[in-house]
Amino acid sequence: MEREITLRKKLEIPIWEKSNLTIEEAAKYSGIGIIKLREMTERSDCPFVLWVGRKRLIKRREFDEYIVKAFSV
Repeated sequence: MEREITLRKKLEIPIWEKSNLTIEEAAKYSGIGIIKLREMTERSDCPFVLWVGRKRLIKRREFDEYIVKAFSV
């Protein structure tokens, strides 16, 4: 059991080092709510969404660039 926990901790990558984030991770990372992020990523012109089947991921670098340039969300 202890070894399993140790292995899991080694596999955890900090959010700021991940290239793609889940909606939940992106919400924690940015302070933008999950509902708002879902709304933003539904748009066909969203530059930071990556669809993997039905799963929606946030491209962190593109998301960072979007936030820097945005006046409001």
